Amino acid sequence: MVKLRLKRFGRKFAVSYRIVATQSTSRRDGRPLEELGFYNPRTDELQLDVPGIVRRLQQGAQPTDTVRRLLEKENVFEQVNA
Repeated sequence: MVKLRLKRFGRKFAVSYRIVATQSTSRRDGRPLEELGFYNPRTDELQLDVPGIVRRLQQGAQPTDTVRRLLEKENVFEQVNA
């Protein structure tokens, strides 16, 4: 099963995340199938590849709870249902 999850990167105490599509059995920081966005919790910066995320969701990818909240905040699910 393909999951949309956060991949951690950056320095210690200065972390950022990439939103990636990956197999559910792979490691958190393992090689992703596709990188779909970027999230910086310190500055609350969020960049999304919305067409890529919509495509993955239509193919059956399941977002984690945190990624689901970020996508709801940006109204991505409205584009999936349209």
